[in-house]
Amino acid sequence: MMSRAFERRVFAIAGALVVILGLGGPAAWNGYVEHLGPLDLAASRLGSTMVVDRDGRLLRAFTLPDGRWRLPTTVGEVDPRYLAMLLAYEDGRFYTHGGVDWRAMARAAAQFALRGHVVSGGSTLTMQVARLIEPRDDRNLSAKLRQIARAWQIEDRVAKDGVLDRYLTLAPFGGNLEGVRAASLAYFGKEPRKLSIGEAALLVALPQSPELRRPERFPDAARSARARVLDRVARRGVISVEEAEAAKREPIPNLRKPLPVLAAHAAEEAVAADPQAHLIRLSIDARLQAKLEALTLESVTRLGAKLSAAIVVVDNASGEVRARVGAADYFDAARGGSIDMSRAPRSPGSALKPFIYALAFEQGLAHPETVLFDQPARYGAYAPQNFDLGYQGTVTARKALQMSLNLPAIELLADVGPATFLARLHGAGAEIALPKDTPVGLAIGLGGLGISLTDLARLYCGLARGGEAPALFERLDGAPPIIGAKRVTDPVAAYYIEDILRGAPPPANALSGRIAFKTGTSYGFRDALAIGYDKATTIAVWVGRPDNGPTPGLIGRQAAAPLLFDAFARLGRDVELIRPPKGVLRVATSADLPPPLRHLRRDAPKTIAAIGAAPLKIAFPPDGARIDLGLADGARDETLALKALGGAPPLTWFVNGQPVGEPDLRRQSAWRPDGAGFAHLTVTDANGASDSVLVRLE
Repeated sequence: MMSRAFERRVFAIAGALVVILGLGGPAAWNGYVEHLGPLDLAASRLGSTMVVDRDGRLLRAFTLPDGRWRLPTTVGEVDPRYLAMLLAYEDGRFYTHGGVDWRAMARAAAQFALRGHVVSGGSTLTMQVARLIEPRDDRNLSAKLRQIARAWQIEDRVAKDGVLDRYLTLAPFGGNLEGVRAASLAYFGKEPRKLSIGEAALLVALPQSPELRRPERFPDAARSARARVLDRVARRGVISVEEAEAAKREPIPNLRKPLPVLAAHAAEEAVAADPQAHLIRLSIDARLQAKLEALTLESVTRLGAKLSAAIVVVDNASGEVRARVGAADYFDAARGGSIDMSRAPRSPGSALKPFIYALAFEQGLAHPETVLFDQPARYGAYAPQNFDLGYQGTVTARKALQMSLNLPAIELLADVGPATFLARLHGAGAEIALPKDTPVGLAIGLGGLGISLTDLARLYCGLARGGEAPALFERLDGAPPIIGAKRVTDPVAAYYIEDILRGAPPPANALSGRIAFKTGTSYGFRDALAIGYDKATTIAVWVGRPDNGPTPGLIGRQAAAPLLFDAFARLGRDVELIRPPKGVLRVATSADLPPPLRHLRRDAPKTIAAIGAAPLKIAFPPDGARIDLGLADGARDETLALKALGGAPPLTWFVNGQPVGEPDLRRQSAWRPDGAGFAHLTVTDANGASDSVLVRLE
């Protein structure tokens, strides 16, 4: 056995020989380095374009033009235990040498001289990085000198962590995998931040002979190489012997896992918008995105073979998109997975009705407790019908919106004006697609236009924010949106809508009163939608066929609403309620409203023709009559008979603006006055027709 002093002398002599033979003096060495040309270190930190989430988690990566996966990685992104094992196995004096470990090189030279073959390598991690940056097939003295020169240059320019960052990015791991992040994702299906001891040891071993140790092809070779790493790092005290033996029993991965493909459409859109970027950071939450993608595929699998779905989740406070699912399965051509249905214009069905009501509330035309009329009506050539082809007669605005009745919504739209309504949607930032060569008409209130799911989410987000729709954005490392918040309605109207929609009956899988939501079903059962919100979050859901094919029975309440409530459950938090703003008028019934708000005004410029009914007329009492009920003599129990002819029942009677009882299918009623004087009597029918008289009671 050589003494320590003798060993040092051997190392010194061998090192000196290397220097003398290879360098030939400082002047010659400087000339040699200059002859090598400049070292391009910038390219060594570039790799696959990566799209990451708000916290840096990988959403999707794109291969280099030659098909390699190279995911740039830094020291802070890997398990510290892996780094300790790597340094102990590959370069024990990494932090004390300047790029070249002369002791290791001298030892390797002496071993080669004595035994005639390579026993141990003398290359440091820095020299390996130099070889990876400038790969060459030759492995002779000239190549070694080049690595020495480049190693000194590298350490001078990027220091130790820069060296490690480049090794972690460039090291080969078999096939088209480069870098520890790509290898960890492909072999273990997880980021390299937290590795088991066996996983870390395998990743240390693979770069030494990546093709011959590929675990999915040569598991025995991979297992043996891993064991050698474990034994050496255990001897050097990085792990215990017991930990090493336990790690040897860990299974070797027998196949490669696909790299993450989350938010595939959003990632493609971001890369297309900025093709020169190598790292793009989105506002999306990868964990929520993964949950919703799994939920979406599970839901549409139950509904039908060709159906797809899309989901948009928005943070109401910031306008950041926290999740965007463009299709149920990006890779399923039968479901049109390549089509981003979160951006495609589709018919919203009834999903825009809340904004009709909001505009009517804002303009003072109605209140949630205003009495509306659900009756057959014709607007020129347009004769809308309810989804169930039935009629409710008189209903409050609250009930009409919760039941999604078509006729009251169209009556309100006729009052506010379809052009005004459309201008408000445009002004809020929504892009609207209208049928070609078709004038703007009342049909837009029931889905006769195209709007994307993302823009619907923006509009509903405006309701959650008190009437101000934010500019939605996904790119966190790009320029902020140049457009600010746009008005959807005023705060009071927005609260009325939230209060109404929160009371809508939920689907079977949900509790009532938790979120405000609205569904929509397009004509021909092509689109099913559900949009819901609380104070913090808005979620919009679409279900249908990307090829626009019909799906009989595809209804928003049955297909999209359960998915909406399940998506809210995936947020993992309690629902946040919205507080009422100043100016909210709370009443129990329509009778408690000011007279102008008790029922919809009749002076709006609209044309309503009752279908199949004679004109409504008050038969008794006649207009201008003086009726003696003995009120002057103190009578208190006398009633006045009310009779009408024609009209479409049920009929509703009003005295001085207040309803008398409930809507009645009979054409007669009775009213008990509380004193003598004039009384203004009005009757309205299910078609919205009315007649009034003024009488004097004595």
